Amino acid sequence: MTLPAAVAGNRHGVAGSRALVLGSGGVTGVAWQIGVLSGLARAGVELGGADLVIGTSAGAVVGAQLCSGADPARLYAGQLVPGESSSDRMGPGAVSCLLWSAVAARDGRRARARIGRYAVSAAGSGVSRRPVFEEALPSWSWPRRRLWVTAVDADSGDFVVFGGPGRGADLVDAVSASCAVPGVWPPVRIGGRRFVDGGMRSATNADLAAGFASVVVLAPISWGLGHLRPVSRQVAALSADVVVVSPDRWARRAIGRRLLDPARRPGAARAGYRQGLLVADRVRGVWGGVAGSG
Repeated sequence: MTLPAAVAGNRHGVAGSRALVLGSGGVTGVAWQIGVLSGLARAGVELGGADLVIGTSAGAVVGAQLCSGADPARLYAGQLVPGESSSDRMGPGAVSCLLWSAVAARDGRRARARIGRYAVSAAGSGVSRRPVFEEALPSWSWPRRRLWVTAVDADSGDFVVFGGPGRGADLVDAVSASCAVPGVWPPVRIGGRRFVDGGMRSATNADLAAGFASVVVLAPISWGLGHLRPVSRQVAALSADVVVVSPDRWARRAIGRRLLDPARRPGAARAGYRQGLLVADRVRGVWGGVAGSG
């Protein structure tokens, strides 16, 4: 695992006590997390003040937006605009490779390398998605707020964390790499290497928050399989006050099974907003904040 420089003290050398973890979950995962953040902000719980934000895949997009100063309410309004339905999804080959690798590989690194090889072979002449993220991010420069973006080296299987300027990747490329779902979108080249979705190691990578006193995890996907460790196992190892928020029954219904379909975005965002209001007191107990109007 490659971490940003200055990895001492607070385990990773980050000043402060509060970490926000934003997990993977596709287009609907972005919408749901933005909805939760907006609902929490309405209730007086502002998670944008985190000392460290850890973003994986969908969470990398949301984290980059939040750390760049985007207003959760405006982000939420943007998610309510219906998108055209898309057929993008992990095909049978990608799903089979992921499941087989998760169960059969002797260790996580070998499993990720196998998935990476599949991603490279399946990429073909896939078109770069960088323009998508250039449009989604309010700034193309690394924010001053501490942000970590996770990815996986497609060739070696190494887990990598991009953490700011001078760390080998610009922000747009780092976020693009973290969102490069194997078998759906092509790996992203950074510094001569190819990278794929950080969710191939964990849907949240919440263990990176070790050393912080207060941790809030937004986990559109909370389960695990084989080397893909579930969020419950990761947060159980943290010596911290932790709250995990995952989609409730109404949110799961709104999200459905097509996580990459923009047509599901408004419903997922609304369900997240509702859930943010409902969990505000629980999150406030860990994070702090003032009571809002609800």
